Amino acid sequence: MAQDVIPTPDPKAVRFARGALERIRRRRVREFEAMVATGFTRTCPVCGYVGEFAPVGEPPRLDGLCPLCRSRERHRLFKLWIDRRGGIGKEMSVLHFAPEPMFEPILRGLAGTYVTADFMRRKVDRKLNIEALELEDASFDLIVAHQILEHVDHHKALAECFRCLRPGGRLVVTTPVIEAWATTYVNPAITTPRERMLHFGQKDHSRYFGRDLKDHMRAAGFELYEFVSVEPDVSTYSLMRGETLYELTKPAAPNPKTRKG
Repeated sequence: MAQDVIPTPDPKAVRFARGALERIRRRRVREFEAMVATGFTRTCPVCGYVGEFAPVGEPPRLDGLCPLCRSRERHRLFKLWIDRRGGIGKEMSVLHFAPEPMFEPILRGLAGTYVTADFMRRKVDRKLNIEALELEDASFDLIVAHQILEHVDHHKALAECFRCLRPGGRLVVTTPVIEAWATTYVNPAITTPRERMLHFGQKDHSRYFGRDLKDHMRAAGFELYEFVSVEPDVSTYSLMRGETLYELTKPAAPNPKTRKG
């Protein structure tokens, strides 16, 4: 493998760059302030708000936040999934990890049984560790886990969710993924919040998934469907281009073979 060749800059040029850094930063802040009010009219499928959205995130994403219900792009994508593919009815039981406040009334109204869960938060129905669920086998029809897998051992979490789903049940997952990467990036040497921010995009993330995440999902036994944000939804609802909601289905139990008498 070829070795990277890093040139040695001129010391005077380095001193100039350091002096210019603050001026560039101030100019970029002014430019960003001018861009904050985009003037675009968006629609929130979660709460019905129509109007301008606000920036959100680190680094900031313009028009990422609904000012009424505080939904972000992944929340609006999930609401579209509920409307178009969810099929959630009163005969179904739903387990929702790290429940977003705007979805509790929606899912409680749709499902027959709705259970919220988290390992750290107190105001949930059940305190559960997604890596080791204290639940009976085949106890739920739908499990929702937004932005969870990047924080935990995702192999254990996928296996536990598969175990706790009824045949034909589904696990809905969103998580940061770099599709251009063949493999997931993990680095045990990265231990501090500041290092995690640099390497994994957030101070409490433990990896950055590549497209091999889909192989891990299938290896856990799931059938995979990808619900992807595309136009005109991206412009209408202010979604992240190409963001994917993974709908994982536990295969239905095969029909028992009848013996010939």
